[in-house]
Amino acid sequence: MNALQQEIAQLIIDTLNLEDVTVADISPDLPLFGEGLGLDSVDALELALALQKRYDIRIASDSKDARQHFTTVASLASFVQAQRDACAN
Repeated sequence: MNALQQEIAQLIIDTLNLEDVTVADISPDLPLFGEGLGLDSVDALELALALQKRYDIRIASDSKDARQHFTTVASLASFVQAQRDACAN
C-alpha cells in the first residue's frame, strides 16, 4: 500500500469511527461497500466530504463515475491523485 492509500485508509477509519479496524485491515483492493468493508450510502457521503476537505478536491455527487471512484482504497487514491494532478496543471 502506498502512502496516499494509507492516508485514505486512515481517513476512512477516522471519519467513520471504525472501531477495531486498522489500516492494515484495509487492503487497497478491499471493496468498501457490500461484502468488503460494509460501508453504506451515508458513509459514502461522510467520506466524500472528508476527502474534499482533506485534499481540497471536488467530487460531483451527480457524476456517474463517483460510484466507481469509491470502489476501493486504490480507486479512491487514483481519483485523488488525478484531481491533484489536474489542479497542478
